[in-house]
Amino acid sequence: MLNSIKANSSSKDDEEYECEICKDTEWIDIYDDDGLITSSRPCKCREAKHYKRILESSGISEAFLSKTFDNFVAKNKFIAIAKKMAIDYVKNFGNIKDSKNNSIAFLGQVGSGKTHLSIAIANELMSKGIGVRYMQYREGITRIKQVTADEESYVREINKYKNAKVLLIDDLYKSATYRSRTGAEHLNDADERAMFEIINHRYLVQAPMIISSEFCMERLLNLDEGLNSRILDMCEGHIMEFEGRELNYRLYKQAL
Repeated sequence: MLNSIKANSSSKDDEEYECEICKDTEWIDIYDDDGLITSSRPCKCREAKHYKRILESSGISEAFLSKTFDNFVAKNKFIAIAKKMAIDYVKNFGNIKDSKNNSIAFLGQVGSGKTHLSIAIANELMSKGIGVRYMQYREGITRIKQVTADEESYVREINKYKNAKVLLIDDLYKSATYRSRTGAEHLNDADERAMFEIINHRYLVQAPMIISSEFCMERLLNLDEGLNSRILDMCEGHIMEFEGRELNYRLYKQAL
């Protein structure tokens, strides 16, 4: 039995771990001078693994994790610049994460690769142990609105997005607007209330966001200047607008 235990222990030591610091336990033991464990603290990998489990339970994990910088093909110089901006953002994240302009946004043309670049950033950050909460806008906002009448459920749901270390909002304001009789575009009241609570909180505490949206900067400001000026302020220096059908990345891939 002793030999068996030793053999099993030896083989365990030879395993490869995602995190060599905690050996994938997600906790680090703290010892006193006598070698006894006095307490434990979360490993830096814990938060990223927590968000990966959320993705797995949502059923989108495989599609999410497959989007990387390596498999993003820049079909022209403009999209290559966007890819470089995304890569540089990850490289500099440690220096800017606590600053006023710590967020990044990809705006405009449908199918231009905005979501791919946004998720590639998230995957790179998570590989460094930085947790990223993914909010697919239409689904996330629907869940929030469904529990509006229950204060406890509402607070619990919206706090997921308010308090995430990094928040990725994919397809911001998708199907969330309507036209008035004058032709002016407006954001639905329920969407506006929820998003103001999330964005304003993150703006005040300088919590980073990764944004993708079909809306360009001008359209965002026309829609709700008070709310969206906060987003653009946080993303200053890291905003890329895609304009024109020739930048439709999905159509380009289909043509290959």
